[in-house]
Parts: sequence; C-alpha cells; structure tokens
Amino acid sequence: MTALILIDVQRGFDDPYWGKRDNPDAEANIARLLASWTGPLVFVRHDSTTPDSPLRPGQDGNRFKPELDRAEPDLVFGKNVNSAFHGEVDLHEWLKARHITDIVLAGVQTNMCVETTARVGGNLGYRVKVVLDATFTFGLEDLTAEQLAQATATNLRGGGFAEIVSTDDVI
Repeated sequence: MTALILIDVQRGFDDPYWGKRDNPDAEANIARLLASWTGPLVFVRHDSTTPDSPLRPGQDGNRFKPELDRAEPDLVFGKNVNSAFHGEVDLHEWLKARHITDIVLAGVQTNMCVETTARVGGNLGYRVKVVLDATFTFGLEDLTAEQLAQATATNLRGGGFAEIVSTDDVI
C-alpha cells in the first residue's frame, strides 16, 4: 500500500522572508495529486520554534495553503525538525500499523524537509518516490533554488534513497 505525504504545504512559505523560490507550478501539481489520490493521505505541518518565523504556531503562516482545504487526510500532525518521521506522531509506527510500504512525498522545501523525510524513509526501508515538480524551495547561500532542487534529486536518486518522479507519473 502507498501513502501520499504532503510536507509543510503552508501559507508561511509565501512570505518574502524566504527569498526567491523555484517551481511556481508546485501548488497546482500538489492540487492535481490530491484530486487523483485514493490511498492514505498524510499532512505534515512545520511548527517553527524560531521567534520570527512565519511558520510559528498561532500565525496565519502556520496554516496549510488553500490547495489542501478540501482534502480529508487520514493523519495530520506537526513537527519542528526537518524529518516528518520525527514529529508529534511516530509516522513510522503509523505507516507500519497500516501495512504501508511505499510513500510518495511532495511539499516544501525540496532540499530541506522533503529531502530529509525521503532519506529517513529510505533508511527505514520504505520505497520512496519524490514528486519533484510538486515541491519548491528557495535559494540558499550561493546556490539558486533551481540548483538546490536538482542537487536534491541527484542526491536522493544517486544515493538510492528515492525515485524522482513527476506529477504525471504518479497520476
């Protein structure tokens, strides 16, 4: 069985605080995934502990983006680290209890929480697919968002952590 895990698809990532992002089609692709998905669905929210973060609980930026409004996830929980496997819920136990062996990941940020979740999931033995065109990130230090997304794809694929797929591949 396969679960779709949407990571940190939150309004706070629209804040100029983050800088220039890549992939303006990410939200539309996330909406397409949701519209076609029939299996278990998980929403993960980043609950930042950084005082000036737009993702802090209690702020509008902590809420999910409107593309997720109509969905009925099987599990919703918060985390304050990069991996969805290290949040308020033991995601690994939740998946095992439902005999889920494959996970499809999408969300924000490609090279942070999505990549970390993919790596941990791969280490735990899940067959992981990352829907690269349903993720986005921001430039960091001297690399552009596009370069970071490509580096993530290379790292995950080359390291055997995940298969890199498109929204069309999943649908």
